Amino acid sequence: MTHDPLLQPFRLKHLTLRNRVMITSHEPAYPEDGMPKERYRAYHVERARAGIALTMTAGSASVARDSPPVFNNILAWKDEVVGWMRQLVDECHDHGAAVMIQLTHLGRRTRWDKGDWLPVLAPSHEREASHRAFPKRLEDWDIVRIIGDYADAAERMKAAGVDGIEFEAYGHLMDQFWSPLTNDLDAPYGGSLDNRLRFTFDVLRAVRERCGSEFIVGIRYTGDEGTPGGITREDGLEISRRLRDSGMVDFLNVVRGRIDTDAALTDVIPIQGMPSAPHLDFAGEIRAATGFPVFHAARINDVATARHAIASGRLDMVGLTRAHMADPHIMRKVLEGREDDIRPCVGANYCLDRIYQGGHAYCIHNPATGRETTMPHTIPAANRRKRITVVGAGPAGLEAARVAAERGHAVTVFEAADQPGGQIRLTAQSERRREMISIVAWRMAQCEKRGVQFHFNTFADADTILATEPDEVIVATGGLPHTEVLAAGNDLVVSAWDILSGDARPGTNVLVYDDAGDHAGLQAADMIAATGAKVEIVTPDRAFAPEVMAMNLVPYMRSLQRRDTTFTVTWRLKTVERQGNQLVATLGSDYGDMTRGRVVDQVVVNHGTRPLDEVYFDLKALSANGGEVDYEALATGQPQQVAKNPDGRFRLFRIGDAVAARNTHAAIYDALRLVKDL
Repeated sequence: MTHDPLLQPFRLKHLTLRNRVMITSHEPAYPEDGMPKERYRAYHVERARAGIALTMTAGSASVARDSPPVFNNILAWKDEVVGWMRQLVDECHDHGAAVMIQLTHLGRRTRWDKGDWLPVLAPSHEREASHRAFPKRLEDWDIVRIIGDYADAAERMKAAGVDGIEFEAYGHLMDQFWSPLTNDLDAPYGGSLDNRLRFTFDVLRAVRERCGSEFIVGIRYTGDEGTPGGITREDGLEISRRLRDSGMVDFLNVVRGRIDTDAALTDVIPIQGMPSAPHLDFAGEIRAATGFPVFHAARINDVATARHAIASGRLDMVGLTRAHMADPHIMRKVLEGREDDIRPCVGANYCLDRIYQGGHAYCIHNPATGRETTMPHTIPAANRRKRITVVGAGPAGLEAARVAAERGHAVTVFEAADQPGGQIRLTAQSERRREMISIVAWRMAQCEKRGVQFHFNTFADADTILATEPDEVIVATGGLPHTEVLAAGNDLVVSAWDILSGDARPGTNVLVYDDAGDHAGLQAADMIAATGAKVEIVTPDRAFAPEVMAMNLVPYMRSLQRRDTTFTVTWRLKTVERQGNQLVATLGSDYGDMTRGRVVDQVVVNHGTRPLDEVYFDLKALSANGGEVDYEALATGQPQQVAKNPDGRFRLFRIGDAVAARNTHAAIYDALRLVKDL
């Protein structure tokens, strides 16, 4: 028996959930051909095996052909989905977890040039800013057809054995009917609140007729759009009561806000540097007003906050969704009293930002997530203990050390700086990205538990490394900023790192030239602008900071646009020359021979890094593999077998930015997939 609020079972109709923690509906974009096949199943099963009570699959699984996903969602309008979902459900059930799925028609939240190129539909012609499609206003026959599509999809899911379904009503077709901002239809589906809710209740009736009264049905909806003219808090409370009183809904899953712009979406699903659990109290108001089962998730990314949400009576089930991408074994660690071993979600939002750009959802510091079929979440022990020497204690080096130590090896780490972290320590200088340091802190704690020997303030040359008599050497020395990109004046610029580290003081009229497009350029610009300086960010790209991606861009924009900041795209910095106490920067264009001049007192260049790889090349000829990596083995999760030098006493590898400038996820993934087999 336990008194932990999170570990109490919850009864939902006939279903008993084994604890109060769930993964809310989300789409990691792992389907193949619109189906939840092996990769998708492995992702959910990993979390089921570790003790989650309820895993909610398929953020916005499409119920209709004219609701084409804008990223890789499940196609619930196809009959073949039943078999694939059945396999997922059965395997999760084998591990004691319940499974539900979210169904939706996207309405205007998609594009006409996806799928079958059918018109986008909505209860008005108003375009959604994010997806840019001007919708056709729904006709009566569209409404009848789509109600049937919802019922068909629900029936398929019941046949697949899911424990329940939920409908999405924030930003999608259902609440496009609800909101006066997106519904200008005449009666019976437009006008009064009764009319605007009619479509939802028609869908619910059709589903109940098809699936019966015992089938669990919920709705995830916005209870307050927070926008003039939209659904108000009072409307949301009334809608909540009506859903409860309908007798057709079994739970309410509450969100707050709109998702029709990047900024609005980021307020609904906050990222690092933004308040924790910002909508929890509002969800608690809905529960208090309705006395009905309420679920909720929005930047509840730690066990303590989740425990408070349940203990305070604000929620019945708490969603730790992104947190379970960082660590799928949260509940197992809670049950085993190992909460300090939970890999923390740092809110970097690499997961969501990637899917909105057409990629798979990956966690910035758990590269096994989404790769469960090839990468382990629990590191297996090695058959033989080795001596492994790691050079560099940035994210790549720390992950290499952690994985090697979990394998049971004797690990030594050399780091030239007085602290671990590498570029992450610089990144975390910004208040907005301070949580990134947890990537370092968690790995240091795991390494220290396993006896990894760290040597800080130590510049490891070849002799130092050879003195450890290593079986394997992993060079994770990272890179140094590269700013020599100009035809003239390279000696007159400073790097973004110089600003972030404090090695260079910000000027008062500054040009930030950013053609790497990552966080460093924007962080430097933001730090400079915060001093009251005038800042112009210049990039040769069509859009600035493309590597930062949509939701991560929002806090930067809110900060920079409040200050004296100008954004200039499609211009390339060519030269810088001194003119008295000022600098003259000349901009050129990739589109022709046009030039522009700027007079400033500081030029900051962000052009990525070049590998710091001298020690690697000093050791290369002495190694058994000559530093060579079998890419086929690396890509498919197999051990490295390259042997070129019979006299070599150790194998040599380099990872992360010591190879080439990439990002934190790439550096950590390099380490995991290499070292898991050493």
